Amino acid sequence: MSISINSPLILASSSIYRRELLERLRIPFKIISPQVDEVPLAGESTLNLALRLAHAKAAAIAKQHPNAWIIGSDQVADLCGAAIGKPGNFERALAQLQLMRGQTVTFHTALCLMNGDTESTICVPTEVVFRNLSDEILESYLLAEEPYDCAGSAKSEGLGISLIESIKSDDPTALIGLPLIALSGLLRDVGFTIPLNGKK
Repeated sequence: MSISINSPLILASSSIYRRELLERLRIPFKIISPQVDEVPLAGESTLNLALRLAHAKAAAIAKQHPNAWIIGSDQVADLCGAAIGKPGNFERALAQLQLMRGQTVTFHTALCLMNGDTESTICVPTEVVFRNLSDEILESYLLAEEPYDCAGSAKSEGLGISLIESIKSDDPTALIGLPLIALSGLLRDVGFTIPLNGKK
């Protein structure tokens, strides 16, 4: 089937990283920031938290735009079963990096594509092994890149890659915040043309 011009695509996110990633697909879309409570439920696993929030973000915008296709996404970093969120400042970021050095952290990046009663929700895991680096190096990195809006306090697409020993994932864009390999498949499945007739 083909997508009607009456079925717009909306990214339910306030993340500049997700916006920049989705722009790579060169298809028209709008951005609307969802108002979703991201506090974990009691006993909720990091995987289930990511899946629930991706679905909740899409659902929140779908109520306002029932004819649109909505993309919801969320990422939760997991260290030994504990969720690691966005640090917000230097002190918390340093504490995160100190906890993660020499450790394997799993980044659960969940994705939900929704239109009315039609929806697909998946999660793409990424295993990241952090190098065992000194406080001095960690502090220098944070002052250079200031990744305080990034879960795990290290931007793999930037200087943060120097803190990482290895990355294992089926989708390299998942770690940045939006799994484009998976998303491209979901969009094609419902009729989107990617690339769009060779146009920019």
